[in-house]
Amino acid sequence: MHPALLAAIAMIASTLCYASACYVSPFGRCRKCKGKSRTRHGRGVRYCRRCDSTGLRLRLGRHLWNYARSLHHDGR
Repeated sequence: MHPALLAAIAMIASTLCYASACYVSPFGRCRKCKGKSRTRHGRGVRYCRRCDSTGLRLRLGRHLWNYARSLHHDGR
């Protein structure tokens, strides 16, 4: 097979796998805090700004899916 064809098939397969992961599990782990409250020099608890210390964030693919769905709904 031609290498460009194999690369295209691999890209399509990886995109479909990511889309299915976003559909099945829309939340991913927060890479910054991993769900733990942070303290600074013992002064008190600071919550993660990205996820509010839940440890979960909406995936980028799910953000795009929700945006496309709202555009479709508003366009009707």
